[in-house]
Amino acid sequence: MIKFITETVDYLKEKGFDTPEIGIILGTGLGQLINDVEIIKEVSYNHIPNFPTATVEFHKGKLIFGKLAGKKVVVMQGRFHVYEGYSLQDVTYPVRIMEKLGIHTLLVSNAAGAINLDFKKGELMLIDDHINLQGSSPLAFQGVEQLGERFVDMSAPYDTEINSTFKNIANANGIKLHKGVYASVVGPQLETRAEYRMLKIMGADAVGMSTVPEVIVANHLKLKVAAVSVLTDECDPDNLAPVDIAEIIAMAGKAEPDMVTLFKELIENI
Repeated sequence: MIKFITETVDYLKEKGFDTPEIGIILGTGLGQLINDVEIIKEVSYNHIPNFPTATVEFHKGKLIFGKLAGKKVVVMQGRFHVYEGYSLQDVTYPVRIMEKLGIHTLLVSNAAGAINLDFKKGELMLIDDHINLQGSSPLAFQGVEQLGERFVDMSAPYDTEINSTFKNIANANGIKLHKGVYASVVGPQLETRAEYRMLKIMGADAVGMSTVPEVIVANHLKLKVAAVSVLTDECDPDNLAPVDIAEIIAMAGKAEPDMVTLFKELIENI
């Protein structure tokens, strides 16, 4: 993997990706943030050596370097998932690349279902902790100790200072920002009623199919990391209606302006 990482980083540096400070993973609900980025360089994933390629139709596939709120950023416009057939090492490969390019902070967004029924669709949830239900770890491979400490402490995987700043920004802008626990499952099927009940008993406030692998690797690389979920549906097992993916995407779009405000103002304050 070290050889692959070196090849990828060298390619991106040649393309002009010059010491970004902050990495951003644009999951569902944060696509419009790119409109506020002063783009310096962009490269399609399928042109980057050793990079996976996004296969989800509503996820774009570009790595973008530019400036946002006066900071140099590298932005993943579209992410990768285990449910696409990728390994956890594939899914998290871009985080390793961004760290080698120079980032010190990783910001992540995603779409999630609300397990906590006090949370409503269209609202946002700041991830305070997580439950990994993807069946393995992105660190479970031979030679991982050459890239960082094998036994990574996860007592506080999300940066408390950044989370505090997120809350202050939300309060100042009248944005409803819950705080909770995110459970990451494989997917791509959505959960059954029994699975929603199980997740609630386990202590999850929201459930999705991403983010946790990237956060584990960010901690492995000693990056500061924070993540926000757009709550796109309410997972009430006693009143469960069939979910329309188009409705989920529309709900993410509705919450997008608040998410963009949070991320822009946070980057100004980092």
